[in-house]
Amino acid sequence: MKQITFQLDFISPYAYLAFEHLPSALEGLSYAVEYRPVLFAAFLKANGQLGPAEIPGKRSWTYRQVQWLGKANGIPIDMPAAHPFNPLPLLRLALACGDRGCINRYVAETVFRHVWRGGEDAVDPGRLAALQKLLEPTRDPGGDAAKAELKSNTESAIAAGAFGVPALAVDDKIFWGFDSLPMLRAYLEGDEWFHSDAWAGAEAVPAGVTRPR
Repeated sequence: MKQITFQLDFISPYAYLAFEHLPSALEGLSYAVEYRPVLFAAFLKANGQLGPAEIPGKRSWTYRQVQWLGKANGIPIDMPAAHPFNPLPLLRLALACGDRGCINRYVAETVFRHVWRGGEDAVDPGRLAALQKLLEPTRDPGGDAAKAELKSNTESAIAAGAFGVPALAVDDKIFWGFDSLPMLRAYLEGDEWFHSDAWAGAEAVPAGVTRPR
């Protein structure tokens, strides 16, 4: 049975869509999943990138596309009242409900749906208080342990080559994005393509031109 590490940040609509779609995308396969919150903003900083919501044209396209993807895949999704937002309170709250940097599917689902269903402010203080009461964390979300786990999860993911969310790590491979779920399924089914030059050779393609960051 393969072990999947699902790296997520609640700020990402693509992470939400992938989370919701994962059970049906991998239906019939034998696998286990651990859910690890990470800070997407740190991924961007490490790679010198802007987020999709920080690029004007891409921002509006992203919001249109994720709502279309929800419609096309039967996944309810509503844009929160404001986006992007600071996800740290949500990430730390989730980790305070978990153990050693992992959270269970119920916690992940509850926080994702808090953000991506209903169209409300994801970090409104009153809503955050209600969410914390519902989840009943066993540790202090503002404590050092939750902060340290988020930092460790994020640094480990970056060191392993993750650059965005959702990132689904299996063996030595990382599958990025909602649209990578069919690739992930094929890998779990033993598709030989993943042992071919098409996969391994991608890293050897030379850059014809580079731009300064």
